[in-house]
Amino acid sequence: MDRSRLVWHSVSTAKSSTPQWICRRCLHRREPPPVPSQLFRSARQRVQQNQRQFRRHNSTKYDQPGDDPNFVGLADTPPVLVRAGKKHNFYGLAFLATIPITAFILGCWQVQRLSWKTDLIARFEDRLIRDPLPLPPRIDPDAIHDFDYRRVYARGKFDHSKEMLIGPRLLDGEDGYLVITPLVREDQGEGSTILVCRGWIPKDKAAQATRPEGLPSGEVVVQGLLREPWKKNMFTPDNVPQEGLWHFPDVKQMAEHSGSQPVWIEETMKSDLLETYRRTDKGIPVGRPPEVNLRNNHTQYIFTWFSLSLATTVMMWMVVKKPPGGGVRSAGRAVRRNG
Repeated sequence: MDRSRLVWHSVSTAKSSTPQWICRRCLHRREPPPVPSQLFRSARQRVQQNQRQFRRHNSTKYDQPGDDPNFVGLADTPPVLVRAGKKHNFYGLAFLATIPITAFILGCWQVQRLSWKTDLIARFEDRLIRDPLPLPPRIDPDAIHDFDYRRVYARGKFDHSKEMLIGPRLLDGEDGYLVITPLVREDQGEGSTILVCRGWIPKDKAAQATRPEGLPSGEVVVQGLLREPWKKNMFTPDNVPQEGLWHFPDVKQMAEHSGSQPVWIEETMKSDLLETYRRTDKGIPVGRPPEVNLRNNHTQYIFTWFSLSLATTVMMWMVVKKPPGGGVRSAGRAVRRNG
C-alpha cells in the first residue's frame, strides 16, 4: 500500500477521539504507528504478566513429583557401581547366627531354672506345714541351709539395749524399719543368744520412747522361721555399726556386734488387717506371714528368650534368602516409576 494513498483523518467516537490511518482504496482502518513511550509500556506489561504467571505456577501444589521443576530423581543421581556376583559376608552371617542360638540356649537354661525353683518352693512349703521344732541351745551355722524356712520356737528375754534397726524398709507404701533384737535364753546356758527379726515398725516409731508397748520386759516365746543368712548385692551400702546404721541384715556382723550366735529367726504372725493397724499405731513390730516369698518369674523369661530366638531366626532367613544386589533392581524400578 502506497503512503500517498493514506490520508490522516480524525475519527470521533463516543468514548474517545483517536487519530486513525484510513486507506482510500479499501477504506480499512489502520492503527497508527506506536510511539516510543507505548513500546516501553507494552514491554513492561509483558514482563509483569510473565512474572505473575511464574509466581502463580510456583505457588500451586504439585500433584506428582515429576511436575516439580526442583525434583531430583534417581536418574539424576550419579550411578553406584555394584560388583556382579557378590556373595553374602560369611562373618556377618556367622554373627547373625549367634543371636538366635544364644537366645535358644538361654531359654533352655531358664527351663532348668524353672524346674529348680519349683522344686525349691515345694520343699519350703512342705516345711511350713510341719509342727515347729524347739530351737537347740547351740546351732551349727552350716546346718541352717537344710532347715531354711523351718518353723521353730524359742523361749527367752529380749535385750532391748542391743536393738538394731534395718532400714529404710517399706510396708504398704509406708517408710519404716525392721526391728532386730537379741533373744537371751538364760536357761539354755551361755552363748545361746540368737537374733530375732521381730517385724516392721513405722519411721515415726523408731525411738524406743515412742513405743513402750513394743518393748516386752518379761520372758517371751518366739515362734518364727529359721532363715539362711541373706546375700548382699553390689548396690547395697555397707553397714556402719558404730553409728547404728544398718542397711542390710548381715547376720555375722550383727551377731558379732550384739554378742549372739549367727542365727536368724523371723517372727511370724497371722495376716490380720485390724491387728496390723493396732500394732502400727502402738509401735509393736508387725511380723511376717508364714509363707514362702520367693519370686518365680522364670516362665516369663522362657517366653522372652524363645520368642527372641524365633524372631531373629526369621530375620536371618530373610537376609539369607534375599540375593545380593537386590538394591540395584529396586533402584531401577524406582527410576522407571519416576520416568
